[in-house]
Amino acid sequence: MENQQILLDMYQTAGVGVVALILGMFFTRSIPVLKRLCIPAPVSGGILISLTTLLCYSLFGIEFSFDGTLKDICMMVFFTSVGFQSNLKVLKQGGKPLIMMILLVLVLIIVQNLLSVGIASGMGLSPLVGMAAGSIPMCGGHGTAGGFSGLLESMGLQGASSITMAAATFGLVAGSIIGGPLAERLISRHNLCDEASSSEDVMVGIEASDASPESKEEVLQSSEDGFRRFTKAVYQILIAMALGTLLSKALALTGITFPTYFGSLMVAALMRNTIESTEKFKDTLCLDRIISLGNICLSLFLGMAMVSLRLWELADLALPLVTILTSQVIFIALFAYFVAYNVLGKNYDSAVLVSGLCGFGLGATPNAMANMSAVCYKYHYAVNPFVIVPIIGAMFVDIINTTVITVFLNLI
Repeated sequence: MENQQILLDMYQTAGVGVVALILGMFFTRSIPVLKRLCIPAPVSGGILISLTTLLCYSLFGIEFSFDGTLKDICMMVFFTSVGFQSNLKVLKQGGKPLIMMILLVLVLIIVQNLLSVGIASGMGLSPLVGMAAGSIPMCGGHGTAGGFSGLLESMGLQGASSITMAAATFGLVAGSIIGGPLAERLISRHNLCDEASSSEDVMVGIEASDASPESKEEVLQSSEDGFRRFTKAVYQILIAMALGTLLSKALALTGITFPTYFGSLMVAALMRNTIESTEKFKDTLCLDRIISLGNICLSLFLGMAMVSLRLWELADLALPLVTILTSQVIFIALFAYFVAYNVLGKNYDSAVLVSGLCGFGLGATPNAMANMSAVCYKYHYAVNPFVIVPIIGAMFVDIINTTVITVFLNLI
């Protein structure tokens, strides 16, 4: 008996994605561990819906298919907003530790892909399976996982979206679990901090670091002014996306495979730094609204991506995927403990940075911030890590990761 196909159009897919978001928000409020591990709302809610579709497929032969049009648009908007966050001037704020952290991230991403591709090939699987469980979901998280899944499927990897999303979810949890204990081990073993500060002192420092002093200022705006800023932000994103598609077409002529969003990301970065370098137009960039729009689209994108998972396609890859992901966790733990800590200075700040590296090396920047906050809550606040990690997460991880992934995909 053939399976019954149920196709949801782009509006229905978006509606189900929003339902996943609402469910995830409810779960986050109701289940403390989800908040503690920084599991995104669309992930927790989307998993429930994807498990429901798996149940329908397994028991009743009903196969749901979701339209990806709006999902792809939301993905493009999000990565364009990431490009707008690339500010070359902030490089001076991080100094030498920032440069060293960037190099560590580069090495981490390269080895993650070498490790996963090597294991997949050794188990007789396509190297694309390794890429789907490498830095795409690890350092890239759910956003990059969704961004590259279509490309992997076009290259011949069936069920790429399910593999990358499952791996990204695993990474989120693992990154939150190992980061704090590794830093704690380094601090206690090397006597980096003898006495813990009071929680009140620590939290004052952490809260003060959540944003720059400028963004802490209360700015009263009229509704009309706020509307105009959002309007400008939409226009700026659309212009970057339009020019980015032209750049992507030009890059395609080279014969090198790039993700669809790469051109828009690079154009947005160029626009941001060009605008800010001109005295006359530097105030026209509505970066705060661009980031807000990007975050909204990321949530919608993840919601639609998670509900679209075809979990039954993971059955044949269960053992290889677990093997690769377990190896990734062991590798980053050893890399952070024995390499990153020593390279970053062998001090308290470097131990805190190790917890952050585990966070976005396996999950996302919020995981990194949560890991560092937990460490500092027990000991004392560290200024540099809370400057460096947001810069790495906002500006460098996605660009470095996309570049390395593109090189690997064109070599395998």
